[in-house]
Amino acid sequence: MSVRSTSAFALAALLGTASMAVAQSARELPVKYTATPTTDSITVADLMSRVYVFADDSLMGREVGSKGNDMGTAIIEAEVRRLGLVPAGDNGGYFQSLPLFSYYVDAASSARVGDQAMTLGADFMAIAREDRRINLDGVPVVFGGSTSDSTTWLSVDDAAGKILVMTVPLGSSPIPQGASAMRARVARASAVLLVTLDRLPANLRQQLARIQAMKTADTPPAGTPTFFISQRFATTIFNSMMDSVKTGIVGRPITGALILRQEQAPGRNVVAILPGSDPKLKGQYVAIGSHNDHIGMRTQGGVDHDSMRVYNAVARPQGADSPDPQSLSDRQKSRIRTMLDSLRALHPARRDSTYNGADDDASGSMSMLEIAESFAKGKVKPKRSILFVWHTGEEKGLWGSEYFTDHPTIPRDSIVAQLNMDMVGRGASTDATGESAKGSLLYGGPGYLQLVGSRRLSTELGDLMESVNSAGKYRLKFDYGMDTNGHPQNIYCRSDHYEYARYGIPIVFLTTGGHSDYHQVTDEPQYIDYAHMAVIARYVKDAATTIANLDHRIVVDKPKPDPKGRCVQ
Repeated sequence: MSVRSTSAFALAALLGTASMAVAQSARELPVKYTATPTTDSITVADLMSRVYVFADDSLMGREVGSKGNDMGTAIIEAEVRRLGLVPAGDNGGYFQSLPLFSYYVDAASSARVGDQAMTLGADFMAIAREDRRINLDGVPVVFGGSTSDSTTWLSVDDAAGKILVMTVPLGSSPIPQGASAMRARVARASAVLLVTLDRLPANLRQQLARIQAMKTADTPPAGTPTFFISQRFATTIFNSMMDSVKTGIVGRPITGALILRQEQAPGRNVVAILPGSDPKLKGQYVAIGSHNDHIGMRTQGGVDHDSMRVYNAVARPQGADSPDPQSLSDRQKSRIRTMLDSLRALHPARRDSTYNGADDDASGSMSMLEIAESFAKGKVKPKRSILFVWHTGEEKGLWGSEYFTDHPTIPRDSIVAQLNMDMVGRGASTDATGESAKGSLLYGGPGYLQLVGSRRLSTELGDLMESVNSAGKYRLKFDYGMDTNGHPQNIYCRSDHYEYARYGIPIVFLTTGGHSDYHQVTDEPQYIDYAHMAVIARYVKDAATTIANLDHRIVVDKPKPDPKGRCVQ
């Protein structure tokens, strides 16, 4: 699941649940597990075999654009090929490649002011968005004002053909999002140098040094090249501290060249079809989806796994969805020490730097493979076809689902519904699964499952999900609390289902919700509840079968959103 902004949490509740979580530690599954051949039934053993492989350290966190993500998609492709599903990707294969690119500043770039050489990374860097060489020799350098004060900006004509140095006030984001008014004002400048590099933490600099982005026909032009520069760079240009420089002041010339690079990066969806059995209905599809990527490796280096886990259990009950507190109370510190001592009695310290993504979203991806195997080996096939799409780039902004729904490999209006599984491996009573609309923590429990969006486009689909649960005696307990209109956590807009919903395709987002290991190196296979996960997978297969066998398409009785508009929960 893609990340959101942080929110408040309740200390008393999290101390109690953290204690329960440690009490369960003695029942943890092993860190490593030997996979066994999977069967035609959806079983605990099958799911363990799949998740332990897909969330292993060797896949390096499966970040889109990386070798690890390619390894993950190769695992899925090999399985759907083995199962005999029909390929529905590019050129008769199972993969749909995304127009994904890697951007960086070439090490051959150079910048010098007089006899002072500036260093790439320490004195200048950029979020590159194109392949381009920017020659600095002979280009006038002027102070262009403050990014937050439009009264200090140069006119469009005065900025044209110049290198603009601009300050970013303290208290503002060191990476300004750039209002359209400012972009328009600097549109004809040669480059913009923002004096904010010193405020970027080392880990963020490392992330920004090489970024990935999708580039399609709809992607807007890169605009004026924008660089981050150090105070040293800026003061060398103007021979003065920046707070005394006035708009329009001409600085010393810069020599050298800034070289931006664009390279094709790997990124692919896996798309496969189980053909329907009814000749009249097999041209319609029930889509099942999940995402195959996660967030890669920890750039700040390894941490002690157990220490991180107990810290988050006490201080960040929703993992990355909880704020990192500036300080801990004495009670919290004592609880962390007690919990860590308990874990040290069970196993030695272990350094960890891999964001394995066992729940997010190996749980959904591997549940899909189990569902696919059960369908493929079953004697009776559903009337409509089942479309399986393992999307990539969800963590970067729903890239894979956006690209697939914009460029579907089957007719988009033939998809009658989409069932999305993202984080379906937890939901214990000790897991803070989210927040109420008023900000209090929610917790899981026996049979816990969140349904999001199930009635936002189709009342019938929401009712069907309830009736399948009852008829199949799954005993799942649905939590609709995160589906409230205007909910601050905005879950409806944070996973791949929305890219289908924006085109009016009825969706259901199924998740067991958050927990303290969300987007942490501690999201590992030994913490998954495989028995509960198996029930959810069987339920999703049953729901997909029920939809596929209806004598009519799911009725859409709610307004459809604007496909190009902003998602609103």
